[in-house]
Amino acid sequence: MAGGPVIRSEQVLERFSRAAPTYAADTLLQQAMAWRLAQISRRFSIRRGLWADLGSGTGHLAAALEACHTEQQVMRIDGSAAMLSSHPNGAHTLRHDLSSGLPNWPEPPQLLASSFVLHWLPDPAQQLRSWVDALPERGWLALAVPIHGSFPQWHQAAREAGQACTALTMPVREQLIAALPDGVVQLEQCLSFSQHAANPLRLLRPMSSIGASVTNGGQLSPGQWRAVFRAWPPSDQSPRFSLTWKMLILMVKR
Repeated sequence: MAGGPVIRSEQVLERFSRAAPTYAADTLLQQAMAWRLAQISRRFSIRRGLWADLGSGTGHLAAALEACHTEQQVMRIDGSAAMLSSHPNGAHTLRHDLSSGLPNWPEPPQLLASSFVLHWLPDPAQQLRSWVDALPERGWLALAVPIHGSFPQWHQAAREAGQACTALTMPVREQLIAALPDGVVQLEQCLSFSQHAANPLRLLRPMSSIGASVTNGGQLSPGQWRAVFRAWPPSDQSPRFSLTWKMLILMVKR
């Protein structure tokens, strides 16, 4: 999909660094996806060695992987020093901006894992291919990423209000899959998760709270936002409004 203005990595890292103190409390969906991905990884025979959580944030995925694979430590890689400083003592951390590619590894990684990160990077399909190419033979990639089709309520409200939808442009599932070598995908799931709130502002506020307010969709004035919120489609459930994420989960074996 064609996106809007290019997002600079320093913008993203600065926002997430500011959000680090309250990040864990505002990322319930991210925590749930980290545990789901870690549990899925238990179904496969992944060799011990270097395991890395790409874009670890405060460490949801790394902690889940270590809980599911008790004899394996996971390197936590993130571009934000503030995020990495929240990890427990003894955790193996590395500060590195993934928008510039992968770090130089001390040994070939047997597992690269990443959740809620790929969509922030330039050219997600190319980044995904580079991650797979960095694996040794029989190495694994475990991935969870929001994709195109997320936030249909937000897009609908913006259209009906005659305003731009400022949601981040998400990667297209078909483009991600097309970037992979033939025969490497061992598991693929496309899942939908809906969050609910009494009003649309409460649905979007956590994105700002966790630093995810950087977008390539432009900005709206307060009056334009009010028009979008008035046009937000009501839900049949209680609370009355919802926001749906479409998630792609992949297990890839080189």
